[in-house]
Amino acid sequence: MKFSALFITVLLMCCSVKAQQPSYKFDFGNERPTKGYISIGEGSNYTEELGYGFTNGSQVKAFDRGGNTLTGDFITSDKPFYFSVKLPDGNYDVKVILGDAKGTSATTVRTECRRLMLENIKTAKGKIATQNFTVYVKDSLIRDVSGKVISKVRLKPRESEYLHWDNMLTIEFNDSLPKVCAVEITPNKTATTIFLAGNSTVVDQSREPWASWGQMIPRFFVPGKIAVANYAESGEALNSFLSAKRLEKILSVMKPGDYLFIEFGHNDMKQKGEGIGAFTSYKKNLQRYISEVKKKGGIPVLVTSMHRRRFDSTGHIVNTLEDYPDAVRQTAKEENVALIDLNAMSKILYEAWGPEKSIKAFVHYPANTFPGQTTKLEDNTHFNTYGAYELAKCIITGIRHQNLPLAKLIKKDVPVFDPAKPLAFEKFYWPMSSFVTATKPDGN
Repeated sequence: MKFSALFITVLLMCCSVKAQQPSYKFDFGNERPTKGYISIGEGSNYTEELGYGFTNGSQVKAFDRGGNTLTGDFITSDKPFYFSVKLPDGNYDVKVILGDAKGTSATTVRTECRRLMLENIKTAKGKIATQNFTVYVKDSLIRDVSGKVISKVRLKPRESEYLHWDNMLTIEFNDSLPKVCAVEITPNKTATTIFLAGNSTVVDQSREPWASWGQMIPRFFVPGKIAVANYAESGEALNSFLSAKRLEKILSVMKPGDYLFIEFGHNDMKQKGEGIGAFTSYKKNLQRYISEVKKKGGIPVLVTSMHRRRFDSTGHIVNTLEDYPDAVRQTAKEENVALIDLNAMSKILYEAWGPEKSIKAFVHYPANTFPGQTTKLEDNTHFNTYGAYELAKCIITGIRHQNLPLAKLIKKDVPVFDPAKPLAFEKFYWPMSSFVTATKPDGN
């Protein structure tokens, strides 16, 4: 369900007007479709002609409890199931109606590449819950102000399997007892967009057990007000992100008042050559990002890279990032832009865990923990879902400490987080998605 080469060529040649963002109303269940809604039953698999339907091998069942035509029937499964809708670039408000008129339910909702939106929404017997979230949909085409396609992001081969470059919104319904009565999708023209530029520690990791803070933070913001647009990619540095035209794409869709969070360093520090270094090439590129964002009326926010998991004999974190975090701090001060010091907070967080408990936050698993994983995984850079979730809470803490206007748009149920007091691993809940890999992301 990706763009064919021919289709992209046609778009590049003749696309001159931005696609209109449509609205949809879907009634889930085999019987009695509600007036004004599109009926989605057990056999409603995605086709290009329809532009919507179940994807990724979803195996679903429909149940009808009678009564209300919208909430009296639902779709469910004992495995994660996926519903996709073809949509053009933009922000969308999504309303999901969950529950069972004669039973209980528990539903977690993610979008695109495992981007967390709603977690463990439970309904009591006979109760129905309406939940909302705002999601950003993107493609790789770069358009001018008239909507004409003028260029394209240079994607890596593995990105062809990602669910966030495929010109569709994909919604994952997961958890112990997901029951979906309806889905409504409406364009949102007014939400502030938080764009993310970064590497494998930021990207929406497409497969378990890998994860990043970038795919967790959408859950923390007020729906309708904020959309998170994650353009990060594994293995990227400031200069390669530029040369792949990822920043150009962001700038082409950025509105005044939107944000760009910038977190690089892990891959930049490995670059060698004349004039390359933390306070030379790296700092110069940071300044370029800041300047370009300000030209668009956007708000740049610098984020220092989190530490790698490396402890000394006394249980303290060893700095493996050289001068790169200090270069970010210095640039933020000189350019008078907000700084989220994730590097400092991650040190507190990791040391609170200690050498042993911190393993639970990274991709450390014995052989055969996951299908096709014949050797053990020992990655001290990349996080599992638990570690990524705790790092995301550090980002939210940084937003609050910087008194960014975004702080007022954090959900009221999100408590103040102290990195010295992380949630215990045993209390973290994450029903796994269907997609799993033993292949380590680019970068280290």
